[in-house]
Amino acid sequence: MFKKRITVLLAEDHTVVREGIRTLLEMDDDLEVVAEAKDGRQAVALVQKLRPSVVVMDVAMALLNGLEATRQILKSVPGARIIILSAHSDNAYIKYATESGAMGFVLKHASVHDLANGIREVNKGNVFFGPFLAKRIPEPRRKLLDRPGLSKPRYAGLTSREMEVLQLVAEGESNKQIAAELSIRIKTVEKHREHLMQKLDIHNTAALTRYAIGTGIIESSVQLTVLEPGVNTP
Repeated sequence: MFKKRITVLLAEDHTVVREGIRTLLEMDDDLEVVAEAKDGRQAVALVQKLRPSVVVMDVAMALLNGLEATRQILKSVPGARIIILSAHSDNAYIKYATESGAMGFVLKHASVHDLANGIREVNKGNVFFGPFLAKRIPEPRRKLLDRPGLSKPRYAGLTSREMEVLQLVAEGESNKQIAAELSIRIKTVEKHREHLMQKLDIHNTAALTRYAIGTGIIESSVQLTVLEPGVNTP
């Protein structure tokens, strides 16, 4: 009997990592990577177009980070199921990932077996954390995550455009560069910067950058580790 495959959209900005993960996932007959995205904006557009079963979303990507991409996807496609893939296991990253609406969190140094299992669980509508992370998350918190809409991210007061401006500011781009990137006027960029500083009560670029790193909007560094087949696989 034919078994329907779980369709996967893979969002990761490093080509070698993305291609490696795709190759390893497609070794399993029930998984099919139907599209790849190199940044958050592309991921949002592809999910809206293709409606994959599960999205595997990197955190640190250019133009639009994985957390804001998750937020935008769930706004336009409420039933989307998303797993965050990160090189960092800090509690802050896990917290902001789940608050953004992701149903799973897998570390980049986990085995492909863990990621594949995560995709299957999230496809069923279950919350999933890799074995290492699951030990650190108390059962009441995991149960709470099964109830969507109860928690809101600390930065929920920012609009999507303000989040995009915040990321680009934290990545070191000037107002002129941000205006060109987002196809808006420089004065509009300045207004967005003013608003997000007021909302966050942060008043300089260095502090905005620290905030962006601390909340997982951008990562201070990215570990380029391709998931290895067979590691810890029974």
